[in-house]
Amino acid sequence: MPNSQSPIPNAQSPRFMQIKNRQFWIAALIAFFLDQITKHWILQSFEFKQTKPLIAGVFHFTYVRNYGAAFSILDGQVDSLKWLSLLVSLGLIALALFTPELNLWERLAYGFILGGAMGNGIDRFMLGYVVDFLDFRLINFPVFNLADVSINIGIICLLISSFQKSPTSNRRSR
Repeated sequence: MPNSQSPIPNAQSPRFMQIKNRQFWIAALIAFFLDQITKHWILQSFEFKQTKPLIAGVFHFTYVRNYGAAFSILDGQVDSLKWLSLLVSLGLIALALFTPELNLWERLAYGFILGGAMGNGIDRFMLGYVVDFLDFRLINFPVFNLADVSINIGIICLLISSFQKSPTSNRRSR
């Protein structure tokens, strides 16, 4: 006779279907897989430095290699950056696993940042550079990728989270 007080949930238990910080994991997986799928497409479809305009002079797909961080800062520091990507990724995973439940904006923020860090980190470990291809020429912006977009979405979500008032901040001290 099975013990109904067992600490291990079974497949019929509603607790089994609950995942802590669920939106964190969903955001991270979506960001990571979209980044990797688009980079795979670029690597299969483009020659290095090849460009294809979607809107000529405004937005192109241009395959470039980034041996640094965002906007090619720290150019040539791939070894340091790949380990930094790994440490950030492990830290964010630990945050989601071991801290109390995060609020929605924090879950989304850290999930998108994790997905982007993993996407660019995988490139650095596997290729020795990051594949960039989103080329906005209208404003002469550096070429970037979906991992970079995900990290920026995560930063925006963190800013939104920081502007939200805590329930206790509206109460007057007595």
